[in-house]
Parts: sequence; C-alpha cells; structure tokens
Amino acid sequence: MSTAVLDDVVRCPWPKDDALYIAYHDQEWGVPEYDDRALFEKLVLDGFQAGLSWITILRKRENFRRAFDGFVPEKIARYRANKIERLMQDAGIVRNRAKIEGTVLSARAWLEIMEKGPGFSKLLWDFAGGKPKVNHYKTTRQVPAETATSRAISKELAQRGFKFCGPTIVYAFMQATGMVNDHLITCHRHDECAKLAR
Repeated sequence: MSTAVLDDVVRCPWPKDDALYIAYHDQEWGVPEYDDRALFEKLVLDGFQAGLSWITILRKRENFRRAFDGFVPEKIARYRANKIERLMQDAGIVRNRAKIEGTVLSARAWLEIMEKGPGFSKLLWDFAGGKPKVNHYKTTRQVPAETATSRAISKELAQRGFKFCGPTIVYAFMQATGMVNDHLITCHRHDECAKLAR
C-alpha cells in the first residue's frame, strides 16, 4: 500500500487511522527544524524508539518532556544517579537504563557542540547542504532505512559522544526534522513540505 485516504485527504500510509499519528504526520513530520534544543529532543526520542514503534514514543512524548525537564540539555547534562533511578521508576516513559544514561551523555555532547562550536543545528544541517533534500518516492518500499548521509551524521555524532544514534535512527530523525522530505509524492504533505525547503 502506498497511500492512505482518510477524510478525503491522501496521506502516506503509516499513520493509518490513528488521530494522534495523523496530526503528527500532517503538522510535524517532514517540516524543517532548525532549533538546536528541538533537534536534541527529536534525536533523543528517536533513540528511545529503537526496537519500538514511533507511535509508542509519540503517545508518551508529553511524559518524556515532563520527566526530562523539557529536554533542556543543560539540565539533563547534570543528572546524577538518583535522578536516573527516579526515571527508571517512571511508568510514563520507556524505562531503559542504557537509553536514559545515553540521554545524559548525549546532553553533555550537545553542550560541548554548543560551547565550542559549530552549534548543533549547523553541525547537522551542514551534512544536508543547509537545506532539505526533497525525494520523490511513490511507495514506502522505495524509502531507504539509511543513507550515506545518515551514516556520516551517525559517525560524527558517535565520535562526539552521542548515544543511540545509529544510521537508521539518524535517518528516521532526518525524516522527522525535514532534512529529507520522504512524504510520498501522492501525499498532500509532499508539496507543502517541499515549499518549506525553498
């Protein structure tokens, strides 16, 4: 299946008929994001998604934001063992110790990029040439799980101390933050997001 038609609007098929997923697809996914903190949040949440479905994370996103102090890296970077233990007891989030501890390490890496340069948004977007890549896929089968660019970003982030940033996670992150426009060409959001890329 290549597209989903709901409420007379043609969309990518993956949101199905889930209202939360449809809202995410129609309002966020593929919209270019340049804010340093927002990019950090999305990368961390994509890391938590590993081994799970995105809708699971999306349903818990507000809980994650509450538990992780609004994803303010300056706060997360200071988390100590007692805070990590509290997070491990929080049923509202994904309680994975490696991912929670990885978030703290990623926040510290983010701070270093912000303090010593070049800035998180600039670092990421430079890999994309500063603007979104607009793809023209007809079916979801054509959409790759990773690309040379996602592998390069993954390698750079890992070298800088980020955790849970493998090439597949990074490509999902690139799709979510509009670094690539992977809405199918039949989807109503493809052209709308393409306009944002110009």
